[in-house]
Amino acid sequence: MGDIPSEWKGICQNDVDKSFTCNKKLIGARYFNKGYQARVGQLNSSYMTPRDEDGHGTHTLSTAGGAFVANASLFGHGSGTAKGGCPHARVASYKVCWPPVNGGGGCYDTDILAAFDAAISDSVHVLSVSLGSPLHDYLNDGIAIGSFHAVKNGIKVICSAGNSGPEAGTVSNVAPWIFTVAASTMDREFPAYLYFGDRNLKGQSLSSTSLTQGKYPIISSTDAQAANSTALDAQVCIPGSLDSTKVNGSIVICTSGTIARVEKGEAVLQAGGVSMVIINTARSDNMIIPDAHVLPATHLTYSDGQTLLSYLKTNSKVLGYVTKPETVLYAKPAPFMASFSSRGPNTITPGILKPDITAPGVSVIAAYSEATSATGLYFDERHVKFNIISGTSMACPHTSGIVGLLHSLYPEWSPAAIRSAIMTTASVTDNKGEKILTSTSTATPFSYGSGHVNPNTAADPGLIYDLNTTDYLNFLCSIGYTARQVASFQQGYQCPSQRLRIYDFNYPSFTIYNLTSSVTISRTVKNVGPPSIYTVKIEEPSGISVEVEPSSLKFDASEEKKFNVTFTVTYPSSDYVFGSITWSDGMHFVRSPVVVLTSS
Repeated sequence: MGDIPSEWKGICQNDVDKSFTCNKKLIGARYFNKGYQARVGQLNSSYMTPRDEDGHGTHTLSTAGGAFVANASLFGHGSGTAKGGCPHARVASYKVCWPPVNGGGGCYDTDILAAFDAAISDSVHVLSVSLGSPLHDYLNDGIAIGSFHAVKNGIKVICSAGNSGPEAGTVSNVAPWIFTVAASTMDREFPAYLYFGDRNLKGQSLSSTSLTQGKYPIISSTDAQAANSTALDAQVCIPGSLDSTKVNGSIVICTSGTIARVEKGEAVLQAGGVSMVIINTARSDNMIIPDAHVLPATHLTYSDGQTLLSYLKTNSKVLGYVTKPETVLYAKPAPFMASFSSRGPNTITPGILKPDITAPGVSVIAAYSEATSATGLYFDERHVKFNIISGTSMACPHTSGIVGLLHSLYPEWSPAAIRSAIMTTASVTDNKGEKILTSTSTATPFSYGSGHVNPNTAADPGLIYDLNTTDYLNFLCSIGYTARQVASFQQGYQCPSQRLRIYDFNYPSFTIYNLTSSVTISRTVKNVGPPSIYTVKIEEPSGISVEVEPSSLKFDASEEKKFNVTFTVTYPSSDYVFGSITWSDGMHFVRSPVVVLTSS
């Protein structure tokens, strides 16, 4: 999203204005594969194209900037008008990820960096990067390096947090100049019910077919183990692990894990089953995700799965059926943190909270490439114009669209200012007015960062925490980078003689790591609203005293003010504790999460 490169002019140059809209949507696409070729060898002409043969890029790009399209749906589910977060943006795609060939595939840093260079040259305004990799130091992280140079050029870079949750310390893309996005649900769901005996259980599904009227035997996959299979393979419904004489004509219960959920349904079909019920493990608990199953199916929570299995044990023959999925709006509670969404703390720089924000990343409908199937699995021959999929990759472009809208409102704002506006206006409650949940407990900033995105309030944040390139370079100095290492990010930069404390880095969140007794830190906020007086409200973390000085800030228009925060241990904790600091003038509520770990 950005100014028109010279080679693309002529498409809508006569009606471009500062709101970045035009009557005809400009779309550009480029590909980068020299790093890939260096690994796998010379490629034929079929690889010399930006065409999306996977669907991921089409889905994420249309989520960020897709135009209005009526009657979008997946197999009739979720039907309605679809649009991207910033539907009048001009969009460009940069293809950097490739399929396995000769033992190599994926997204190579060389190609990622080349794409960043191209995006900078193309003068884009927003880069939505739904990519990630195992955690590395910033010097060895292609996305961190490329995004630094993009941000230095005023480009807003938004990245996905990763899909390695719910374990702690799994969040990726943790550089402080990146806007890192976790995934949560929205208030739309696709229920499909399992009826048996005098009971019913609510699951989720996007099946493309439905059962004919009637009742069918319900069996556990472990009771249908094929002679040449293991009990574990049968439990998770590996293809070939089920005995067709036992499965034929039945609804089969499979356990989640090991292989794709849709592939389990294919295993049931191969064995002659008519429908499938997936039950969660204790690890996944309450997180159920609808999938485009190849047979009538539904996905149940762990507790509901145990209820079903207990019923089977106490009844010799159980009959039932699975209903066709529905589309239901205004579901509660929502949002709800996705169990797959990667969690903090930030293991590269514990003094910076990551992720920064959460956004819708479960069951997102968007455009899809017809060069692949609905699931991308080897047996799936269904091709679709729209798909409903889940991941932090889907949450990232939701946030990118919001960033695009804010850029249109405030084209002179820095990437950090726009990130601050979104973070400090986020919500930490769901549509029931209660704290946002995870699959097992109340969520914390390690799940959602500052909270769930709220675009309307982000457009009028009141105050912002700003950062510039020098701040980021001083940050690298503060974490011990040598002059030579800092030069990898900017040639000739010299670290100041008095190094910045990471505590004083002007981030819109507060993370105090290994606090022994007391520490005082500083922050600077800028008024981007009318002249006003802001007072502070503190939610203290358990066992921590928090004092803000001054407790009131009087602003003229565009004025900056500094304040200090003192954190004192009143009693130590063996784990992280959480709170918040909120500045308000009665109209604006500028909230920052507080994360503290005491040292024994």
